[in-house]
Order: sequence, then C-alpha cells, then structure tokens
Amino acid sequence: MTENDLKNNNLSPHIALLLVQVLFGTLPVIGKVVLKVIPAVSLVGFRVGITAVFLFFVQRFRGNLRLDDKRDYWRLAVLSLFGVTFNQLLFINGLALTKASNTSLLAVTIPIFALTVSSILGVEKLRAVKVGGIALAAIGVIFLIDPRQASFSSDTTLGDTLIIINSLSYGIYVAISKNTIVRNGALKSITWIFIFASVICVPLGSYSMYASGPDGAAPMIWLLVLHISILATAAPYLLNAWALARVNPSVVAVYVYLQPVIGFTTAIIFLGEKLELRAGIAAALIFAGLFLVTKKSRFS
Repeated sequence: MTENDLKNNNLSPHIALLLVQVLFGTLPVIGKVVLKVIPAVSLVGFRVGITAVFLFFVQRFRGNLRLDDKRDYWRLAVLSLFGVTFNQLLFINGLALTKASNTSLLAVTIPIFALTVSSILGVEKLRAVKVGGIALAAIGVIFLIDPRQASFSSDTTLGDTLIIINSLSYGIYVAISKNTIVRNGALKSITWIFIFASVICVPLGSYSMYASGPDGAAPMIWLLVLHISILATAAPYLLNAWALARVNPSVVAVYVYLQPVIGFTTAIIFLGEKLELRAGIAAALIFAGLFLVTKKSRFS
C-alpha cells in the first residue's frame, strides 16, 4: 500500500491509533523493571533524549529539519511542554504518589479535556454524539477497573492531582497540535517536539541519576530503555501525530480507553487468565463509545 493509498484510506488513522495503544501498553510492565534500577526522572531523561536523537537521524535521512514558518519553532516548543515534558514528568511523579487504580480511573479525563479544549478553540464542534461516545467509553473503563479498588485519600491527594494535571496537559497537546503537525508533517513535528523537550528533561534526568548514585545497570536494562524510547515512545508518538493530522482530536484522545482492554486481552492470551463477564461488558461499552466518536467524526 502506497503513502497516497494510506492517506485516502479512512481506516488507516484508526489502525495507527490502535497500534499506538498497543505500543504504549508495553510501557508499564517494562517500565517497572527499569525503575527498580533507574530513578523515575532519570528514565524520563533517557527516554526523551534517546527518542530525540533517534528521530533527529531519521528526519535527517529523509530531509532537513528546517521549518518554513519560523513561528512554528515557538509553537512546537510549547507543544513539547504540554505533550512531553509536563506529560511525562507529571505522570511518573503522580504514579509514584498514588495507586495504579487511581491513575487508571483518572486517565478517563484525557478525552474529556481534549474535547473541551478543542471546542473552546473552535478546532471541532462539541456534538452530542461525541460527548455521549466519550461518556459511554469512560463508563466502560470505570466499570472494568472497579472504582472500589481506588482510594482517593489524603495520602494520595498530591499524586491524584498530578495525574489530573497530566491528563489536562496531554489533552491540551492533542487539542492544539493538529494544525502545526499538518503544516510540517508528523515526523518533522515530533522530532522538534522531542528536541525541545530534551532541553529540559535530559538535564533533569542527568541530575537525578547523579544525585541517586545508582549502581551500574545490567546490559538488559539498557536494552529495555531502548525499547521504551523507540518502540514505546518514538513510534507511538509518530503514529499518533500522523493520525491526528487526519482525524479530530477527540478521536485520537478516546483511543486511550483501549489501553485497559488491551491489558486484559494480553493477560488472557499470555497469562492464561479467564475472560470475565465484567471485562466483556466493559469492552462492549468502550467499543460502542469509540464507534460513536469515530463514526460522527467522519462527517464533521
């Protein structure tokens, strides 16, 4: 299939977004292994720095990094703050201060923030079917995770707050990045976004690594860091940007709700866990909500 075929294929952005969630879904388990050896902020530094270098060489192989509109350098610098720097630092630090179940429940706010910001800025209209689809998918996620497992106590308040701000940050990134990405292309845009993010994240990560003074990591740990940087960061960010240039921000954001479904499916396939009725109902709600958002977006 040629690039023009991909551009004209209405299913291609949705296939890309599904792959994004699969790639992002490999991060939690691998990340936990790496975090036993490398501090959280240091991992962010390595992740952003390696991704920036990788994307830089890929873009240089394809062409130059120059942007036609000089104002886009500032726009991409701002996008790097919301989409990478704030997003990753807030998420990792929030995760360390709250429960995993709290984090999963609070993640349902990402599409809500994205759609709200998009409607305020006039990027897309706040249609009832989209709101209903996002709400339906969110109910599915909440039903799957079971709010009774969450604990929004004073001990987790700071972590919960950081996760909510992280969701707002990523929602803003999804809502405001479309025009700049369309103008410059997904690869060039994401390359600059990570270059700008590395200016902040790499020094912070280096200082954290120096301050903690960890023992030398085994070669396998560094291979996992490369996996996190390239397959769980560079690839999904590129696919996300490519899809965002072709569909509305609310569509990109609502695919986040597939992550817990992918997690449960993986557990069934690789761990031999049984499919429970709760998971089946939740998956049906999530896919129904996803259908409503994506179906309407084709005509908006």
